[in-house]
Amino acid sequence: MISTESHERYALSFTSGGLLVREADVIVTVYLRTRDWTAVRQAATEQNLLQARTTSSSLRVTREAIQRLRVLDDAELELLAESSLTERCHLMWAAACRRYDLIGDFAEEVVRERFLLMTPTLDAEDFERFMTGKSLWHTELDELKPSTRAKLRQNAFRMLHEAGLLGKNGDIIPAVLSGPIHETLAARRPSDIRFFPTTLPVEVQR
Repeated sequence: MISTESHERYALSFTSGGLLVREADVIVTVYLRTRDWTAVRQAATEQNLLQARTTSSSLRVTREAIQRLRVLDDAELELLAESSLTERCHLMWAAACRRYDLIGDFAEEVVRERFLLMTPTLDAEDFERFMTGKSLWHTELDELKPSTRAKLRQNAFRMLHEAGLLGKNGDIIPAVLSGPIHETLAARRPSDIRFFPTTLPVEVQR
């Protein structure tokens, strides 16, 4: 019998919203003025800075964007504010992978692996096989409704598209990381390069 005791449950709240690059731009601007996430959350919701249609959606999107941005340190947030669109997309993809271990595992074990093995296409079946394999250690995946599971897949693929890492036909697109982004991601331990389809080496942590 396979034990699940040593594996933390996956956070699975990324059912909508995509990469949230536009939202991150707005929120980071406020954060860099205040350096106070509580004040940022309050300003974003009270002033509807994200231009949401309803108060509930404003709260939800603001909360989700802040949760992802908080996995970046201040230097990374400053870089995000100064970067090109492509660089911001790469940073926000890394943030999503850090925030959600399921996305990070999928990026490393499926997307990057398929790219390195020169089978650079991705489809829904690849995601389903990944989820089935992970359910051996993460029983919470078996508890998902089919509709929720589909939303997770759709949003993960949407993030990949928005990050410029997946084409419309399911082709995995090599990540061309700028110097500053590569330096920032490679400085992590373990290196966040592992989340990207690229031949750049990933240092193995022992």
